[in-house]
Amino acid sequence: MIVRRRRVGSGDRVIEASERHGSKRRRGQGEPEGTGTGGTAAVRLARGDRFGARDLLGEAVRGLAGRPGRLALTALAVVLGIGSLVATVGFAQTGAGQLEAVFNAVDAVHGVVKPAEQDLGGTGLGVTAVLPWDGDQAAARLNGVEAAGLVSEVELESPVISAAPVTDPMAAPTRVPSVFAATPGVFDAVSGALEQGVWLTWFHELTAQPVAVLGAEAARLLGVTRVDNQPSVFVNDRSYTVVGILDRVERASGLLGAVIVPQSTARAVFGLEAPSELQVKVAMGAGPMVGEVIATALSPNDPSGFDVSMPLPPSKVRQQVTADVNSLFVVLGLVALAIGAVTIAVVTSLSVMERRGEIGLRRALGATRLNVAAQFVAESAIVGLLGGLTGAAAGVLATVGLAAARQWTPVLDLRLVGAAALLGCAVGVMAGLAPAIRAARLEPATALQEGP
Repeated sequence: MIVRRRRVGSGDRVIEASERHGSKRRRGQGEPEGTGTGGTAAVRLARGDRFGARDLLGEAVRGLAGRPGRLALTALAVVLGIGSLVATVGFAQTGAGQLEAVFNAVDAVHGVVKPAEQDLGGTGLGVTAVLPWDGDQAAARLNGVEAAGLVSEVELESPVISAAPVTDPMAAPTRVPSVFAATPGVFDAVSGALEQGVWLTWFHELTAQPVAVLGAEAARLLGVTRVDNQPSVFVNDRSYTVVGILDRVERASGLLGAVIVPQSTARAVFGLEAPSELQVKVAMGAGPMVGEVIATALSPNDPSGFDVSMPLPPSKVRQQVTADVNSLFVVLGLVALAIGAVTIAVVTSLSVMERRGEIGLRRALGATRLNVAAQFVAESAIVGLLGGLTGAAAGVLATVGLAAARQWTPVLDLRLVGAAALLGCAVGVMAGLAPAIRAARLEPATALQEGP
């Protein structure tokens, strides 16, 4: 009995053949063709000579695990490329979102309506239209209007405003706050925020209460720092109880340096003749629609008597700038990714040169050209996938970290993260194709002679 062993692919196959000295099996003299010991060995070899996906994955993993340092450095190149791509796109999307939010908060939701001066029949005599006293309520009923309020500066001759009932004539002169009249809806319309206390309410407006809200600058000038002890301010010897201190506003910044009283109180005490302007806060994108109908709602008989300034949709210029910034960041990320692909190709080529002897031995033992090429492509794909997963995670962490440091809301499409990981695998496959083809073309004899 002679036993011959032959290595095929990654496993061992044993082919047994029984030979008797001095005798031969002939066709038709014992066993039919394709049967017997010789036929069984041929069938066993045909079935065993298969290099499946499991074998391919195992060989690729073992090939990479034998060189962990090189694996880490090669994957690092992909990590930097994918991480740069995800991070730069994340930075661009987050920055664009923050920029858009700032534009939206300041410009895209605030509108103003003012009386317009009209020329009577070309005579040169100007007549100014008048805002109705209930114009804020008429505007608030329109679709798309979230808040509306009337505000007017009260003109006083030689005003005396202080937080003390007695004026010291010897005291050094200080800047006197202005006086404004407002309806309760104006604070929401100008996106105001209170430091302490409460806003003017409709009870104050309907009953002409002697109360006031101080702007932050006016409170500092008058020395009022708290409202829980019900302080009073005096405007021309008339007392007004301070119910709140205004901290900040997005629009009508003059309110910060003013004593703000109810509009009905200003009409009764100071003789306010008409509101100066109507502040309006609209829903996002509703500015053009509101601008078309608000003048008619204020004065159905003469809607042309008002200057209406309503926010427009985000401009094409702003959208183009955002798109250009995104494109720039994407190009930078792709450049970094291309460097990673070149690194994989170079390292895989060096691996082919170092493993020429191994390649020749595999070919001599029965491995096909396709088996050899597939193994190197699989190794490159694994390196790319590891780098893609790690780089995508690093890019997400970098985006979230930047947003947290700047107190922004992170914006990143999660589909991009998944695509980035798969892109790393694809880059690995493409980078490994050329070295894999070079390895598959090696002749077994030549590779064994030149290999280590």
